[in-house]
Amino acid sequence: MKKITALITGGSGYFGSLLTKKLLLDNYNCIVYDLIDSTDRPNNVDFIKGDIRDLNSITSSLKGIDVVFHNVAQVPLAKNINLFKTVNVDGTRNILEASKINNVKKVVYTSSSAIFGVPDKLPVTENSICHPCEPYGEAKLEGEVLCREYSKKGLDVSIIRPRTIIGHGRLGIFQILFEWVRNGHNIPVLGNGDNLYQFVHADDLASACILSSKVEGFSIFNCGAEKFGTMRDTLEALCSHANTGSKVVGINESLAVSAMNLSSKVGLSPLGPYHSLMYGKSMYFDISLAKKELNWHPKYSNISMLNESYDWYCKNIEVVRADISSSHHRSPVKQGILSLLKFVL
Repeated sequence: MKKITALITGGSGYFGSLLTKKLLLDNYNCIVYDLIDSTDRPNNVDFIKGDIRDLNSITSSLKGIDVVFHNVAQVPLAKNINLFKTVNVDGTRNILEASKINNVKKVVYTSSSAIFGVPDKLPVTENSICHPCEPYGEAKLEGEVLCREYSKKGLDVSIIRPRTIIGHGRLGIFQILFEWVRNGHNIPVLGNGDNLYQFVHADDLASACILSSKVEGFSIFNCGAEKFGTMRDTLEALCSHANTGSKVVGINESLAVSAMNLSSKVGLSPLGPYHSLMYGKSMYFDISLAKKELNWHPKYSNISMLNESYDWYCKNIEVVRADISSSHHRSPVKQGILSLLKFVL
């Protein structure tokens, strides 16, 4: 059988690089399309330096491509509304248009649970009402709208909506959590921390993306862990696993959210609006459709994925500190004013 050739936008980023390696195991030919090449790109994976905001570049790069896995996005940590528009919306439009021009057989668009904001009803299903509450979620939802429009034009598109992604090598704001736990500092939750919160392991998410690429016709799938609990339960399990003396401490939710929003706006905190919005809220998906239609069964629970990610961080801390990657999810972030919080918990 002829190998399927896949182009992975953002293939040098955290999730894109993991997805690429998983595609190789599934016997795909892989091409990474990104602004920067990664040091861990496999030798049998080609690299195209390009910007999805450049329609001509992406159009020429999609010649002969069977499947596009579109992962490029400015994430909440970027806090750049203009980039949310030009990258997450305009760039997605370019990907879809170039795919249509080149008769690409399938596009898999990695969306975000941020499109739902704070949901009115749980669990969230594929048919739940979308009402994003901040610019990142709004931009990702616009990307979904574009996917629907192009599916009506004959382009075959699948949308994958992940919950918050965790996995070994996933850093960003999780690096702050892991560093605090490693040093025995207490970890804050808002209120009692009894909000039900679901994550998804990057490896499970990659499996869902690949499976969805084999489904014909427009489709949407929500993806998250099957086993999860409250934010307090998850973090207490991590503290127990690490055994460094860290404890989970509840703080006043309204005061904390106000402080998080203010410090973020003035550039003193790495957190974005979505983080302060959702940290104390319950958020979880009904994943029954993905299980049924894709035969997708997530392997990791909230606790197992967080513990595994923490262990990886501790074993690779020197590599992490030396990382100069442009990816927010692969690099450590500056704690800013958050570094003061650990001394008062």
